[in-house]
Amino acid sequence: MGCDLYDTYPAAREVFDEAGEVLGYDLSALCRSGPAEELARTEVTQPALLAHSVAALRVLVAGGFTFDAALGHSLGEYSALVATGALGLRDALVLVKARGEAMAAAAARHPGLMVAILGLAADAVEELCSGLDDVWPANFNCPGQVVVSCAAPAAAALEEDAAAAGARRVVRLAVSGAFHSPLMAPAAAALHEPLAAVAWSRPSPAFFSTCSAAFEHEGFAALLERQLVSPVRFEASIRRLAAAGYNAYLEVGPGAVLTGLVKRIDGSAATATAGDVGSLAGALGGGWHTTGEADR
Repeated sequence: MGCDLYDTYPAAREVFDEAGEVLGYDLSALCRSGPAEELARTEVTQPALLAHSVAALRVLVAGGFTFDAALGHSLGEYSALVATGALGLRDALVLVKARGEAMAAAAARHPGLMVAILGLAADAVEELCSGLDDVWPANFNCPGQVVVSCAAPAAAALEEDAAAAGARRVVRLAVSGAFHSPLMAPAAAALHEPLAAVAWSRPSPAFFSTCSAAFEHEGFAALLERQLVSPVRFEASIRRLAAAGYNAYLEVGPGAVLTGLVKRIDGSAATATAGDVGSLAGALGGGWHTTGEADR
């Protein structure tokens, strides 16, 4: 994860090295050599994803890349806040480490899981959840894809009812807890003081929250605390950005999951990824490399 960036770009290497100092372990070595089971722990995965995303962004910015707004999905909101200058990298690493540890502890205290329901409309999934105990919509990702969190004993009933309601597929996700649900309330409480201790800045460029589905300029500590127990409203966010004139999205960091979601929400939007040496070179050498106002 991010090893090719580390080996190729000094700006990326600086991010991973700084992350290692803050976290107290060699993040770059862990990303390069594992062990995989250690890297898969949410309290480790989250800082690694943050570092990878910020490293890719720093390479882009060093090459002259500019943008009008940033948003992220769940953990990605921390990367977006760093991108807009609202949050410093060191503070972000401290917060994300605490977030991962708190979420892992909450998941151990209140075992749960997440289930992707494919092929049902969002309102149908919400109605389904309202009829079951300890079941909540967690990620409104795109048309026909809603992820639901539930307490472990409720999973079988959720899967049975979703299939009966006409879901095309019902898939348990490989995650360690029922994230973005009330079962994460202990994690939100644990993160209250660390979030309150941060010196936040006004974002520039703009920051769009997928928790509130709105542009946010302040109150980030309360927003990120609430985010832990609230659904991610990614589909609504992209629709509101499209209505405001935004028509191009560059996914910065590992993978292309969000790019796929954007295409399903707004098929007219331009999309690309920038997470490894090849895709970063493509972004810097193509229409994503701007020196004036970035495409929306």
